[in-house]
Amino acid sequence: MTPEDRLDELEEALEEHLEEFTDCRRERARGELTLNVPRDQLIAVMKLLREKRTLAFEQCIDVCGVDYAAYGQSEWVTGMASNSGFGRAASRELPELGAQDRFAVVYHLLSITHNVRLRVKTFLDTDHPIVDSVVGVWASALWFEREAFDLFGIMFAGHPDLRRILTDYGFIGHPFRKDFPLIGQVEMRYDAEQRRVIYEPVSIEPRTLVPRVIREDSRYESGCKPAPAAGEAE
Repeated sequence: MTPEDRLDELEEALEEHLEEFTDCRRERARGELTLNVPRDQLIAVMKLLREKRTLAFEQCIDVCGVDYAAYGQSEWVTGMASNSGFGRAASRELPELGAQDRFAVVYHLLSITHNVRLRVKTFLDTDHPIVDSVVGVWASALWFEREAFDLFGIMFAGHPDLRRILTDYGFIGHPFRKDFPLIGQVEMRYDAEQRRVIYEPVSIEPRTLVPRVIREDSRYESGCKPAPAAGEAE
């Protein structure tokens, strides 16, 4: 059976078992299937995905957060560079943050029985990014949800141990949010006199470097080519 055949069977099974969940939407693109689920229906849908034999998603292999603020906008766009030097940077303005559907939680599920994967996505808002924890369905989600909480500030109701997992004790903010400053909130260093690590206000200037500079060059224009070197045939 080909991967496309397995996706066809998965779509048929989802259509059959999710008939009562009218607000769920399916998207199929690039050989992958995504199921968008309202957050108030998430746990019911997740239990169904695990327990139904025609679905049988035994494993939750990843949970991650997404911040859709300024989605589709590029901060790297610049004009043509002058020949005055290489010190160029793009200004990074804070995005205009919407109140609805700013955050999303994405779950990647695996069915070993049917050898197929499914992406489940649920959207959250800006002011109260909270959703029910799926730890009771898949225990593997425990650390994944802690990571999403730490980096995005997404809360998981019912999580047995929701605390930071990657950042330092007392860390301020959530570093994967689009409005988090690139230079951070504080800087740290070891003080030899006090014999301890101390935190201080950030002393560097926020600056987004442009990784590539585009310069005008007539050699690459249509109908132009470099002049042949002496002795070379045209």
